[in-house]
Amino acid sequence: MSGRPRVVVTGLGAVAPNGIGIDRYWKAVLEGRVGLNRLTGYDSSVYPARVAGQVLDFDAEQHVPGRLLPQTDRVTRLALPAAEEALVDAGVDPSGFPEYGMGVVTSNAMGGFEFTHTEVNKLWNNGPEHVSVYESFAWFYAVNTGQISIRYGMRGPSGVVVAEQAGGLDAIGHARRTILAGSTLAVTGGVESALDPWGWVCHLSTGRVSTEPDPGLAYRPFHAEAGGYVPGEGGAILVLEEESAARARGAEPCGEIAGYAATFDPPPGSTRPPGLARAARAAITDAGMVPAEIDMVFADAAGIPERDRLESAAIEQVFGPAGVPVTAPKAAFGRLSAGGPPLDVAAALLALRDQVIPPSGPVDSPAYQHRMDLVCRRGRGAPVRSALVLARGHGGFNAALVVRATN
Repeated sequence: MSGRPRVVVTGLGAVAPNGIGIDRYWKAVLEGRVGLNRLTGYDSSVYPARVAGQVLDFDAEQHVPGRLLPQTDRVTRLALPAAEEALVDAGVDPSGFPEYGMGVVTSNAMGGFEFTHTEVNKLWNNGPEHVSVYESFAWFYAVNTGQISIRYGMRGPSGVVVAEQAGGLDAIGHARRTILAGSTLAVTGGVESALDPWGWVCHLSTGRVSTEPDPGLAYRPFHAEAGGYVPGEGGAILVLEEESAARARGAEPCGEIAGYAATFDPPPGSTRPPGLARAARAAITDAGMVPAEIDMVFADAAGIPERDRLESAAIEQVFGPAGVPVTAPKAAFGRLSAGGPPLDVAAALLALRDQVIPPSGPVDSPAYQHRMDLVCRRGRGAPVRSALVLARGHGGFNAALVVRATN
């Protein structure tokens, strides 16, 4: 809004099922390349659903200091290289910044599942003396914030947000708030990993996971044959700064976090409407914009017919029937809980750079009941300067975030 400092993104890092590193991730998104596969690492044949978005060919020893390997779960091993890539991309040497001016705000909904599963097995089979002392924190949903802040000496305003999928946007929104309050720099985003047997059973307990065995057909949000979502792992980390300070040190922002809002759905049985449309409108207003100025929408894309219908109705309420191009790149690599929306924000920023609306993975057309302009198997070149990113979390959380070009 007029007179308010602009908070910009100066660095991006990603570890995703369809690409390790932001460039590989973006290339895969533009190609619509499917990053879903049959679960590996254990026998998944006993489960009704067997397709997941795993980050394959990830060698933690190449990305994480050896001293940290015994004390970190896979989720943190994925988060650390994403943070490092974002800082390098931003041209940030943390030693040159005030330690109390740098903060870390991440989102995580599931914590360190694999680490905890291993240690609980030790406890059960061998006794408490065999349980790692690092279990005291490696399981915790705040561990990514903690490990990133410790590694880079960032002691400024920090935190962790837990709101399942919506939390990925909430973290960025809160990090933006810390910059507006005077922080120099914020590392933010979300990364998740809970695909070990224990974590997989937890996903299945929602009753919303697709049982389609073909990875190319398993997750097709807004499609006539949508039958659930595919869980995945990974996410993205961003570096936020105040624009004038970033430019003064020679950084070139890749876009602005222009608006953010969050709402909560009413309880089941209520006559009040869901809160997603309200969140979208509030985020657009927070950006000092009107819906007609939004060039594309990155959908939450639940992959469940009723929830897809509610989302398409919310988008129609804000923009009108087929009133704005909509995309769902996550259809190619799965729903990553808190890690998914930051990947959408990164894709939105890169789309502004390259003037393209990315495709919705393997989705070839929306079902007739969705009156939306869904960008399907191929990206669409277009003059785009802004994007709205939507996210919903289990339990009624809604979040919306607007990104805008800075040049």
